[in-house]
Amino acid sequence: MDEEPERTKRWEGGYERTWEVLKEDESGSLKATVEDILFQSKRRRVVESHGQVRLGMMRHLYVVVDCSRSMEDQDLKPNRLAATLKLLEGFVDEYFDQNPISQVGVITTKNKRAEKLTDLAGNPKKHITALKKAVDSACVGEPSLYNALNLAVQTLKHMPGHTSREVLIILSSLTTCDPANIYDLIQTLKGLKVRVSVIGLSAEVRVCTVLTRETGGSYHVILDESHFKELLMLHVKPPPASSSSECSLIRMGFPQHAIASVSERDARPSFSMSHLDSGTGPGLTLGGYFCPQCHAKYSELPVECKVCGLTLVSAPHLARSFHHLFPMVPFLESSVEELQGSRFCEGCQGELRDKSAYVCPSCRGVFCVECDLFIHDSLHCCPCCIHSRAAL
Repeated sequence: MDEEPERTKRWEGGYERTWEVLKEDESGSLKATVEDILFQSKRRRVVESHGQVRLGMMRHLYVVVDCSRSMEDQDLKPNRLAATLKLLEGFVDEYFDQNPISQVGVITTKNKRAEKLTDLAGNPKKHITALKKAVDSACVGEPSLYNALNLAVQTLKHMPGHTSREVLIILSSLTTCDPANIYDLIQTLKGLKVRVSVIGLSAEVRVCTVLTRETGGSYHVILDESHFKELLMLHVKPPPASSSSECSLIRMGFPQHAIASVSERDARPSFSMSHLDSGTGPGLTLGGYFCPQCHAKYSELPVECKVCGLTLVSAPHLARSFHHLFPMVPFLESSVEELQGSRFCEGCQGELRDKSAYVCPSCRGVFCVECDLFIHDSLHCCPCCIHSRAAL
């Protein structure tokens, strides 16, 4: 077994005097200190940016959900399973909003087995529907980390070298029932460059520490539901690409949505390739996206053509991925008292009530902390800079 790096355990060190962080103001209120702690946590996401680092923009991520009996615990309301699946719905939406040319799959593990809830796909509706149905599933037995990782790696090992291969495990149980030596599988994952991250719902587990350390992932244990959501959202941003990942040109098709008119003589309704294996969705339709190479029909993008293997995307999808290559620089923090002129946010037009405001280094536009977060997390461009360019 690999030796764990030297790290002082919590119980080995001195007491953490967490209460000393809280300071009363003149009226005896703790409100100012609490607001400052929340303010710093909001800013941390913007400051901890990768900067100009090569990122794995085309991602293939499997989310492994522990469905063992420990997921019935009610420390998260109404229970761990329902809370986890609800947060995952929001995660899937945000993931595809920020990574439109990536794919996600969901694996569940319980009763010493693992099974795919959804295959790798770029359709968020498919995953969200499956997650909603899984709320009613029974939580029984123990999970199997080995079987879940082995099931994920059977698909991920066939992914192209230029893509990012990732597994995110949400683990509630403190035990795992494995049919073979999991440390051998960890070395296999490391060799295949599969990055495994774990979010623990109970406590730190030794095997997860080794797993994440060897594969280059992250390991966190949640404090409460809001912390759980924050940890999930950390996995929305693409991870830094490994130095050994392949750099190659990728063939893509950009089909236009075509709708045949009923009045046309040769117009015939047809099935979409997306619904051949699922059996769900609309049946015969006149319109759709037609692959420019083999003319196979699809109802939505992005998708990989089942006939010729060409990746089909729309131009806005690539445009939304572009911001990962050139992330916005953090805005400069400035005291509100030092600002010249109007003390209103350029984004929401609200009065600057916090002690600090944030200034765009290019156009000198002033923003509140909420608008600063929105611009860096969702918009990815300064609205004042865009407005000034449009005026020219």
